[in-house]
Amino acid sequence: MMRFVSRRIEISSGDGEISKLGFGKRGIVTSCRAVLLPRFGGPEVLEFHENVAVPDLKPNHVLVRARAVSINPLDTRMRSGYGRSIFEPLLPLILGRDISGEVAAVGNSVKSLTFGQEVFGALHPTAVRGTYTDYAILAEDELAPKPGSLSHVEASAIPFAALTAWRALKSTARIRVGQRVLVIGGGGAVGFSAIQLAVAAGCHVSTTCGGESISRILAAGAEQAVDYTSEDAEIALKGHFDAVLDTIGVPDTERMGISLLKRGGHYMTLQGEAASVTDRYGLAIGLPMATAILLKKQMQYRYSHGIEYWWNYMRADAEGLHEIRRLSEAGKLQVPVDKTFPISQVREAHEAKDRRRIPGKVVLEID
Repeated sequence: MMRFVSRRIEISSGDGEISKLGFGKRGIVTSCRAVLLPRFGGPEVLEFHENVAVPDLKPNHVLVRARAVSINPLDTRMRSGYGRSIFEPLLPLILGRDISGEVAAVGNSVKSLTFGQEVFGALHPTAVRGTYTDYAILAEDELAPKPGSLSHVEASAIPFAALTAWRALKSTARIRVGQRVLVIGGGGAVGFSAIQLAVAAGCHVSTTCGGESISRILAAGAEQAVDYTSEDAEIALKGHFDAVLDTIGVPDTERMGISLLKRGGHYMTLQGEAASVTDRYGLAIGLPMATAILLKKQMQYRYSHGIEYWWNYMRADAEGLHEIRRLSEAGKLQVPVDKTFPISQVREAHEAKDRRRIPGKVVLEID
């Protein structure tokens, strides 16, 4: 069920053009433009379609007229086949997690958002119908009012990365004022978000990054930024930390992160093995195997180092998103955007990310 209010509402006609319904009339967005992923592969597999069906809203869902959606590493990895054990039977998919836009309609149990309101948010990593589309569908707790000080492009770059960092630092490690936090890979969107969240929480923050990111990271409040390309980070980082967020997640960074933790500290990696193991062995065997690998590592590090070991993933968190919104509005949390593309050039945008032509955040704009 959708709940419509007696105002003008945008709907899509069959040819993908946007038309208006007059005051007091009812209407349903039945189709829209979207980027489909019919099979896994390179950027060339992405297809821009003018007429893609829009599902009915569930009671707790919100229909969002997208204005900007950002490209996350998860998008390019999924396009290439990451998570195929889960997603292959569900093809074609619509990629995309982040969004900024306006509320076009709400389900009948939605209370916190209203028609026409500017919002931003992010879908769960396993969502099949993503945000590379004129009209995206998100749950009420996956959205918050857009920070008024930010454009749609700026806002769309924030939620998925910041919520990933939020879950690690606030939900898992439960960082507190005065603690020491190490972010391995502070130059990326998740790492930079984590630095800003930890600084806002009153923590002392150190990070590793490329030399080009050092000035930006120090300006955001980090106390130490080590250029891993020119220094031995393990030697340069002084003392031990209460929490380590490893956004790189290779054996060398895992070993370093764990060696720099205090007893009772938390090591969190974004490169958990659940998806890769299930892709290799299938869901029936791979999921229990991945669970066993994680439990073994948790027991091993708890016994040998006295620390907690976690694989971390983004999840919807209404409290976290509203805090992220508050910090963004106050200028204390941002994710810089390096380049924008119109959504019709999604292949070019993915190719640029694949070839690392654009090191920072890329956003697709939707007119």
